[in-house]
Amino acid sequence: MLPEVFRVPGLDIPILTYGLLLTIAFMGALWITTRLAANDGIPKNRVYDLAVYTIPSALLGTKLLMTFTAWQWIVGDWDRLFSLDLLHSVGHYLGGFLAALLVSAVLARVWRVSWLRLADPVAPGLALGNVIGRVGCFAAGCCWGTPTDSWVGVRFTERAHKISGIPINVALLPTQLFEAGANLMIFVLLLWLWKKRAFYGQVILSYIMLYSVERFVMEFWRADPRGQIMNVSSSQFISLCMFPIALLAYGWYRSTNVGKASASVIGQWAITRR
Repeated sequence: MLPEVFRVPGLDIPILTYGLLLTIAFMGALWITTRLAANDGIPKNRVYDLAVYTIPSALLGTKLLMTFTAWQWIVGDWDRLFSLDLLHSVGHYLGGFLAALLVSAVLARVWRVSWLRLADPVAPGLALGNVIGRVGCFAAGCCWGTPTDSWVGVRFTERAHKISGIPINVALLPTQLFEAGANLMIFVLLLWLWKKRAFYGQVILSYIMLYSVERFVMEFWRADPRGQIMNVSSSQFISLCMFPIALLAYGWYRSTNVGKASASVIGQWAITRR
């Protein structure tokens, strides 16, 4: 739709819409996370410490999962593993999410704080970041939907085709905007839940379940290559794994005193950087 915002005068360097919106998405997610974390007594610099470790690991995770799901595309042409196409593409969101999840759990253990308490403020930020990020996908032409004759169908530009390979000779479902709308509803719901939560971990676990359902359903309308595992898309497979795990954890924490016990203890938060 609008892959480039403008080109730097004199240098002819393009400022891509997706890159700009992705930067805004990171900033927006970090802003809402710091505000919510402050309500739990978590210092702002601790959130920044968390971001310093999780954002790079998330970016790496998106690349690793994308490489894994596109392995058949790479085998036989190993140069693609180091091609600009692979380096320029953002990758697989769920790979980044799982990588950041693992790193945050390790950091919580190192810092000797409750992971449940540390992760809860992050969840609404993730949803908000996805809202902005999916609008960026729409602008760039990636993550496209199936062909349609419906009035909602969108035809993309040749420039978008050169960037992402999106078909330009047919109207496509704007799944990017569908996902943006779904994540906006998740964001609003999580903010409401934040005020009503009965235990620490309730918000992040709810996000995992809600996003798993949203992503599983949305995949039926996606047409871009994402790799398959056991006859479902890689995203659907991961969603099918995440949902029951989060559901069981939700039920366990709700029925025990683990989350409530952590809620009664402020914790020893390191204010200074190491």
